[in-house]
Amino acid sequence: MSANRAVPKLCVQGLDLYYGDFQALINVSLEITERRITALIGPSGCGKSTLLRTFNRMNDLIVGCKVVGDVELDGRSIYAPNRNVDDLRKRIGMVFQRPNPFPLSVYENVAYGARIHGLAAGAALDAIVEQSLAAVDLWSGLKDRLDDNALTLSGEQQQRLCIARVLAVEPDVLLMDEPCSALDPVATMRVEELMQELVDRYTIVIVTHNMQQAARVSQDTGFMLLGELVEIGPTNQVFTSPRDQRTEDYVSGRFG
Repeated sequence: MSANRAVPKLCVQGLDLYYGDFQALINVSLEITERRITALIGPSGCGKSTLLRTFNRMNDLIVGCKVVGDVELDGRSIYAPNRNVDDLRKRIGMVFQRPNPFPLSVYENVAYGARIHGLAAGAALDAIVEQSLAAVDLWSGLKDRLDDNALTLSGEQQQRLCIARVLAVEPDVLLMDEPCSALDPVATMRVEELMQELVDRYTIVIVTHNMQQAARVSQDTGFMLLGELVEIGPTNQVFTSPRDQRTEDYVSGRFG
C-alpha cells in the first residue's frame, strides 16, 4: 500500500466461510472506506448478511461455522489470537432487521452497553444516554419518558432506540442488516435521513434488498451473488455502468 493511501476501515482478504459443508462466502475481498455508507445488495441467500455478520464475528456463534481468509479493522486482523471479541463488537455495532429493544425502560436500553463495558456511571451515564438519544433525534420526544418500557414505542422509535443503544458504546462502525424492512415508507425515509447524518461520524455498512434504498443512501455498493462479491464500486457506477454482466442483469431487473 502506498504511503499516501489511507488504510481502509475494514479490509476483507480472500474470505471463505462455511456452515458445515456449505460454502456461504467464496473468496470475498473488498475494502470499506471510513465514514462512507457501503450498501451490499443481491438476491436472497447470496451471502450479504453472512458477510455483514463476519465483520464483528457474529458468525462465531453459529455451530459449524468455519472461516478461511482474513478481515482487518484499521489494519489489524479481527481473528488475531489476542483479539478481544467483546471489544471488537463494541467497536463494530450491529442493528438488526427488526427492532429488538430489551424489555426494559428507554433509559436502561441505552445505558445497557455503557454499563456492561464500564464506560460510565451516574451523571456521566446520564450524559451518554442523552447524547445517544439526541444523535438519533429521540431526546426531545422521550426525555420525559425515559422510564417507559421501550416496547411501548412505535416501530420507528424502537429502531432508532436500537441505533442509540449501539452509539452509546462509542463504536467506529455501524452494521445495519435490512434496518428498514419492518418500517413503513415514511419511517423508512426518516431512518435513511438519520443514516446520512450519522455517516459524518461513523462508517456504515448496510444490507438491503431495496436497490432504490441503496442508490439513495450509499456512496459505495457491492453486488453479491451465490456467495461471491461480483463487483463493488461507487454506487452511481455500479447502477449506471456496471462492469459485470451479472450486475447489469440484476440492477436492470432481469432476475432477483
